[in-house]
Amino acid sequence: MSWGTELWDQFDNLEKHTQWGIDVLEKYIKFVKERTEIELSYAKQLRNLSKKYQPKKNSKEEEEYKYTSCKAFLSTLNEMNDYAGQHEVISENMTSQITVDLARFVQELKQERKSNFHDGRKAQQHMETCWKQLESSKRRFERDCKEADRAQQYFEKMDADINVTKADVEKARQQAQIRHQMAEDSKADYSSSLQKFNQEQHEYYHTHIPSIFQKIQEMEERRIVRIGESMKTYAEVDRQVIPIIGKCLDGIVKAAEAINQKSDSQLVIEAYKSGFEPPGDIEFEDYTQPMKRTVSDNSLSNSRGDGKPELKFGGKSKGKLWPFIKKNKLSLKLGATPEDFSNLPPEQRRKKLQQKVDELNKEIQKEMDQRDAITKMKDVYLKNPQMGDPASLDHKLTEVSQNIEKLRLEAQKFEAWLAEVEGRLPTRGEQARRQSGMYDGQGAPTTANSCAQDRESPDGSYTEERSQENEVKVLATDFDDEFDDEEPLPAIGTCKALYTFEGQNEGTISVIEGEILYVIEEDKGDGWTRIRRNEDEEGYVPTSYVEVYLDKNAKGAKTYI
Repeated sequence: MSWGTELWDQFDNLEKHTQWGIDVLEKYIKFVKERTEIELSYAKQLRNLSKKYQPKKNSKEEEEYKYTSCKAFLSTLNEMNDYAGQHEVISENMTSQITVDLARFVQELKQERKSNFHDGRKAQQHMETCWKQLESSKRRFERDCKEADRAQQYFEKMDADINVTKADVEKARQQAQIRHQMAEDSKADYSSSLQKFNQEQHEYYHTHIPSIFQKIQEMEERRIVRIGESMKTYAEVDRQVIPIIGKCLDGIVKAAEAINQKSDSQLVIEAYKSGFEPPGDIEFEDYTQPMKRTVSDNSLSNSRGDGKPELKFGGKSKGKLWPFIKKNKLSLKLGATPEDFSNLPPEQRRKKLQQKVDELNKEIQKEMDQRDAITKMKDVYLKNPQMGDPASLDHKLTEVSQNIEKLRLEAQKFEAWLAEVEGRLPTRGEQARRQSGMYDGQGAPTTANSCAQDRESPDGSYTEERSQENEVKVLATDFDDEFDDEEPLPAIGTCKALYTFEGQNEGTISVIEGEILYVIEEDKGDGWTRIRRNEDEEGYVPTSYVEVYLDKNAKGAKTYI
């Protein structure tokens, strides 16, 4: 089966068909190129997606990734990043193994096709030239034959005419002979041209055209084979990355299987456990007893001096209002965190102090390693003075030793706080006594005064003195019936100030719009919420002025007020 013998007369159709084949190949190249662009775009989008959800360094999000579910999600993001890399590999391999090679092959194909069809057109033109020569010699032979016949007829006419001279007859005879000779020469030339044309035509249809068409057929078959090989390569490029993609997916499954709900639940306990015991029972308040309300300083002092029962809604001493007294303003500025983490619940404070102690111990160990290295270097200098001056290391050694001493003092300070916290974690009985302490102190003013001498604020300083001139003047309000606690109440959530509030009355606290504070007591229905700014600043604000976020451990829900 050969195009040269079967398609000897289809030169133009073969030219169109081979051009169509090259167009198909170029279309396939364009298809693969667009596929590589899609793979690159997909890989880029996957990488951006993975980067978008990666936890930011030194942020709250990074702390959340201690949970196994978040760790699994982080592993998924990393695996997706590797997954994206495999799509980049697909794009690169398709470009190098298919697109580039086929583009080069197409250029070679075009040049070969152009050369073959140029040879075919050249052979066609040669045949057309031979045909024209044959036609020319044929027409000349035909013309000479006709002229020879006319000359012969004229000679015979002149020879039969008795009126024509003998000279004219001889002239006509000679002319007829000449024309006859010319016809014979034209016949010989036509015969020669015909023989030559037949020979050329035979070579054209049986040698030249088959040879050219065979080359074109081979070229077209190579194109078909090449496009088939490229399609196989296209599939193999995808197949090569399937094992790695499978490993990425296996990694995601493995990370998902590593999720441990019990472990996460335990981490929640460790993160939010306050260390406080649940409050004890609240004693019954007998309101049938006559109650005396007063707002003056004299009545406050008289009630104390006369031994009368302290009124629940009357004014309170400075000792009982220590959360509202600003002390250590330098360390308790807005937004500042106490060095001993005394603003945190006991359990959280213990964890922070333990973490700080561990960090300091690591720094101490690092400085000690550095001191040992300097000491060894100094010994080497002492043994080999040519390597360096030992005295040059004394300053550095002294500096490192001082740093170690400073760090040790710092560590001892935090260890003391840690020991204090670990020794003072409240028990259920102590918590109950604190909750009911306000009722015990109402019956005997002397007891309240003696307790005031021992009451301390979280920073370790006394907040009440026996002198009358240091007593705090307060208005009779319904806001201070919970201020008898010897220790600050634990925070049950946080809140954000929606508006600025100027707390001018005693028992209230001023807030600035957008400020974040701790909630220590919910609204009891009177329209006021008790909040804390820091260790020594707490009070009531209108509930409508803040947006409250309750701790799930305390209330189990988030409410908007």
